Amino acid sequence: MASESPIIIVGSGLAGYNVAREFRKLNKEKELIIIADDAADFYSKPMLSNALDKKKTAADLAMFDAEKMAGDLNAKILKHTRVEKIDPSKQTVQTHGNDLFHYSHLVLATGSSCISIPFEGNATDKILSVNDLADYAAFRKAIEGKKSVAIIGAGLIGCEFANDLVLADYDASVIDLSELPLARLLPEQAGQYVKQALSKQGVKWCLGQKTKSIQYNNEMFTIEFDDGSTITADVVLSAVGLIPNTQLCQDANIAVNQGIVVNQQLMTSDKNIFALGDCAEVEGLFLPYVMPLMNCARAIAKSLNGELTSVSYPAMPVMVKTPSCPVVVVRPRRDAKGEWAVVESDDGVQATFTDEAGKLKGYALVGKAVEEKQRLTKELPLLLP
Repeated sequence: MASESPIIIVGSGLAGYNVAREFRKLNKEKELIIIADDAADFYSKPMLSNALDKKKTAADLAMFDAEKMAGDLNAKILKHTRVEKIDPSKQTVQTHGNDLFHYSHLVLATGSSCISIPFEGNATDKILSVNDLADYAAFRKAIEGKKSVAIIGAGLIGCEFANDLVLADYDASVIDLSELPLARLLPEQAGQYVKQALSKQGVKWCLGQKTKSIQYNNEMFTIEFDDGSTITADVVLSAVGLIPNTQLCQDANIAVNQGIVVNQQLMTSDKNIFALGDCAEVEGLFLPYVMPLMNCARAIAKSLNGELTSVSYPAMPVMVKTPSCPVVVVRPRRDAKGEWAVVESDDGVQATFTDEAGKLKGYALVGKAVEEKQRLTKELPLLLP
């Protein structure tokens, strides 16, 4: 019977492992299987973009291996195993080795993949991205004995890597179509402050530039922009964004929008399948950050134990790991109507977004202004009541 089948979690990142941990607090005995397409080491993915200055290798970042996690969680962990197919009607998953596993409930924690842009030139397959431990190990190897790194993308990950690289004594150039870093997160004045602060640390900016081609010759990359100008670098790192891994659900006719569509109980369009983390869109909110993930893990664990539970989101500040210029932001919801009020000073920028009734709906704090984080967060409404 399906109810006697194990719970299966697909994915061994922070999302998958935290669901397992929270579930084991409630239920010690139910059979639990975790299927991972990598080595299933436990590590914190956000640490990948600020590990260089701390002189951390990929091995240093891996806190526990799959065997340790299996013992701690009383779970069967299948590493280097790729799920190829979900059959919701039969409640089965099929792996690349054609093994078939029945489940009582399925949790999808499949994460996201780096967006790949097919640039002109001969270097596309030599451009690196960092989205997991193996990627980070390859990046560390690539920059050994090198000096300059060009980063494509001035968003959160691009800025974090740029700051980490210059602190580790590398030359870092950041390329983006936008005129300012963190353009999707910050108002203009705050972005300008970040740009200037990281410039003082040595970050070079190539903003408002469209990359035309990337060539690789004589162990050096040449990046050409639409205006004909060029820069060179020893290594090119792509940080243009992430795309949720939703193919399994698309193939199984499970609803997908930007991510896997789930309701407030983290349930997909199939009542026996849950999703969370970078792959999921919760009540229209796509928030690929750690704090939402932790709230979701606790809610799913209760539901798996028989107590169907809705997730609630408090206001959840996003802290950008750029120690040379601290940044904390709570973006207002997309449908929020209001305006930004910005206060600038020599040591920071405080921007607050209020609605038509004067209620605080979001903020962006840069530099010394991050000291206002706790006070302002208390004024914000629940993001998802």
